[in-house]
Amino acid sequence: MAAFFDVDNTLLPGEASEIRFFRWLWQRRVVGWPEARVSVQWWMRHWPALSLQPLRERKLYLMGKPAQVIEPMGEEFCREQLCPCVSPDAMKRIEEHRQAGHAVVLVTGSLDFLVDPIATSLQVDRCLAGRLEQRDGVYTGDLIQPLPYGAGKHTLVQRLAQEMDLDLAACFAYGDSPGDREILSAVGHPTVVNPIRGMDRVARRNGWPVVSWK
Repeated sequence: MAAFFDVDNTLLPGEASEIRFFRWLWQRRVVGWPEARVSVQWWMRHWPALSLQPLRERKLYLMGKPAQVIEPMGEEFCREQLCPCVSPDAMKRIEEHRQAGHAVVLVTGSLDFLVDPIATSLQVDRCLAGRLEQRDGVYTGDLIQPLPYGAGKHTLVQRLAQEMDLDLAACFAYGDSPGDREILSAVGHPTVVNPIRGMDRVARRNGWPVVSWK
C-alpha cells in the first residue's frame, strides 16, 4: 500500500511554495519586472477560462536562466523557508503510514528542486514533482509532461502504481484542491486537507473526510 501526499497547502499550509520562491528571488534581484510582465502577458493570452493553468504549464520567470544557478538557490530556499513550515499534523500522519508499512509518496505540481529537500528530510519513498525542460543547461520555461496536476497527477500515480504493483483501492491520498480531485477519486482512502476552491463541497458530496493541518 501507499499514501500519496500533495505538498502545497497540504504538507505546507498556506501560500504556494512557488509564489514564495518567486518573492524570494525578487528580493535577491534574480527576477524582476521583466519576468513578471512576460508571465502576466502569457496568462492574458490564455485568459478565456480564467484559470491559472497556463502559468502552471510554463515558468516564464525562469526562462533563459541557467539551471546550475537556480537549482542551488531553490534548494537553499526550501531548506530555509519551506522545511520549517511543514505541518506537524502532516508529519505525524506520514509517520503513521510509515509505521504501518505503507510507501510514502509526494505528488506535487511544485518544481522538483523546491521540494527535494522536504522529501529528503521526511525520508519519503518517492517524490513526483514538476520538472523544467532544459537546453544546454538553460531553462526553456516549459515543463516536462505530464505535469503533476489534475489529470497529469493521476497519470503519474497510475504509472507508479503499476511500477510498484499497488492496488489503488487500498491506498491513501491527501490533497487540498481541484488539482487533487482525480487522485482522491482513484484511491480507496481519500482525505481532503485544508480545502480550497470548492473542495469542501466536493468532499461532502463524495463522503470524503476533511481535516485541517496547520
